[in-house]
Amino acid sequence: MVFDARDIELTLDSYVRYVDTGTIGKIVDLKTENGIGWVKLDKTNLWYRANLVELLDEKDIKKSTFFEERDDDDFDVEAMKEKASSLEDMQMDSSVAEGGG
Repeated sequence: MVFDARDIELTLDSYVRYVDTGTIGKIVDLKTENGIGWVKLDKTNLWYRANLVELLDEKDIKKSTFFEERDDDDFDVEAMKEKASSLEDMQMDSSVAEGGG
């Protein structure tokens, strides 16, 4: 048996969040090696220490609007570049607002 950071048993097809980076994914494989539990997530295809992930309820899983707009499972690199470019073009102005105090 493999347990998460809150000592909740993890099972295949459960959704978890890696606490260090916030990565969310579905568990596609579980294993225990040398007394340490591991989970493999579908999004990254990487193994994570089970005690560093948290089991999520379905209500806790939020999808970004970027991924909801897509019809397929392929990652659209060009769309992501356009989104990043639009953020780079923003300009900051220090005269817009003043802090209180």
